[in-house]
Parts: sequence; structure tokens; C-alpha cells
Amino acid sequence: MQAASSPSSDPVDPALVGNLVIASRILAQHGVLDAWGHVSVRHPGNPERYLLSRARAPALVSAEDIMEFDLDSNPIDQCDRRVFLERFIHGEAYRSRPDVHAVVHSHSPTMIPFSVTGEPLKAISHIASFLVKEVPVWEIRDVGITQGLLVTNNAQGKSLAQTLGDGPVALMRGHGNLVVAPNIKLAVQRALYTEVNAQQLVTALSFRRPITYIAPDESQDPKRLDDAWEVWKRDAMKDA
Repeated sequence: MQAASSPSSDPVDPALVGNLVIASRILAQHGVLDAWGHVSVRHPGNPERYLLSRARAPALVSAEDIMEFDLDSNPIDQCDRRVFLERFIHGEAYRSRPDVHAVVHSHSPTMIPFSVTGEPLKAISHIASFLVKEVPVWEIRDVGITQGLLVTNNAQGKSLAQTLGDGPVALMRGHGNLVVAPNIKLAVQRALYTEVNAQQLVTALSFRRPITYIAPDESQDPKRLDDAWEVWKRDAMKDA
């Protein structure tokens, strides 16, 4: 790996860095992120860069941990800091999707059964209606494994981004998921309610009755997302 040579030309608004920290803490508090997993945002002044924490547990991330990477996932100014092995997930998602400005990779627990059984993950709750289309499942062996199921290079990241296509979520077989959105608050909502919807769908499937899934014309992004964000932020940051 070679570090990128040129520094950023534009400073990053501290409020954006703060929201990235908050996003990490929110998803950790709700069990979407565990001791691993990560959240990133596209650099607001340079679309060929993104911001991601150094390798650290999501619940512990602070503003001082945020680093800048190019789309090959080279750190711009590493300074002996450890970086996430799976940062390539983020770089290739941004490269393939100009509309994406926030990315979450998690090991969200209820994703695993849907990633290994062929049971489709689809929306049954209006607040998860972004899942109105069946969520694709990525198979790492299609591109080649390097360290088990971990995404450790750009080729694997690109393959995952291709499986994601133009959708908001892709499952990773036996591993977790990738969630993307046009902004950090919506990425948090999608990552959180992908897990909630999966839990609800498991319950619905246990009834062994026909399921009425959310229809395309019923799909919408949530209103008053700022209100939800403030509640999540309050609870996640009260001991910070």
C-alpha cells in the first residue's frame, strides 16, 4: 500500500466530523456495530476522498480518530495509526456510486441468517421501506478470498459494490452487510432499520402465514429524520 501524496485542499467542517463520530456511537449503542464495523462519509470538498476512523471500536471513536483516504483506500496522512483492513468496502462504494455520501459496514446480527439461507430480506415495515426490493447477497468466492470472509483489497470491494448496484443495502454471505445513503443521518437510519426489519421479518416468518410486503408505491424515506437523529444522539452521547 502506498500513501496518497497530496493533502486535502479543503478543510472539513467540524460539524460533519462530529456527526460521523455520533453515527458510529449511535450504531454501536443499538447493536448494529459491534467491536468492529465502521461508518464513513465522502469528503465534502473532494469527492475523490472519504473520511473514516482509524481502526478502533465504534463505541470509542472520537473526532481525533477521523482520517482521510483516497478512493483506492490509501490513507492521506497515516501518522503510524492503524487503519481498518476492510476500508476497501468504502472506497469502492464511493467510486461506483457518485450519489453515495455515507457508507456503513456492519456485522448487524440478524443479517447473517438471510445471507446464508436464500430467504429474501424484504421490507415489511414502512420505516424500512427502502428495502422494497429484495436485498442482494454478495459471495466473496466469486472474486476470490484472501483472509476468510474479509474484504481486504479493491478487487473485492469493487465486486461488492457491483452486487450492491443502485440499491441501498447488500448482504455479505456469512459476514454482515453494506449500507449506503446520500447523507450520514439517512445512512444511520437505514443501517438501524435494516436490522429492525430483519428481526420483524424473522418473527413474521415464524407465523408460517402469507406475508404482505411493502409495495413499491408505499416506499418513502422517513419524515422528521432530524428529530430521530437528536434522540439517537442524546442517548448515544450522554456518557461521552
